[in-house]
Amino acid sequence: MSFDPLSLKYDDKGLIPAIAQEAATGEVLMMAWMNAEAVAKTLETGRVTYWSRSRASFWVKGESSGHTQKLVEMRVDCDRDCLLVLVEQEGPACHTNRRSCFYTAVRGDEEVEIMQPMEE
Repeated sequence: MSFDPLSLKYDDKGLIPAIAQEAATGEVLMMAWMNAEAVAKTLETGRVTYWSRSRASFWVKGESSGHTQKLVEMRVDCDRDCLLVLVEQEGPACHTNRRSCFYTAVRGDEEVEIMQPMEE
């Protein structure tokens, strides 16, 4: 069965959430948005491409920072309204220079920083 990016369920802005996960370890790295064209570009090039809502433009992960994401596999959830992007991450995934964007834990009624920025 061939895959058509238009077969996915996008929100009213034409976007679908994409969760990036390190393929080798299962570590959840980040969440960003894709539209049908970003999905197609990612599959075509093997370089993970997202849609920036704030800039209203495409961004290839690592294009300016060098912290690239190489696509290993793209998975579609059961409702077809969310993507899991298994990647090989080079360097930090978060713009705060942390390995993952999920570096704050909620423990009881406190927020606790559980991950420091990576060394340059």
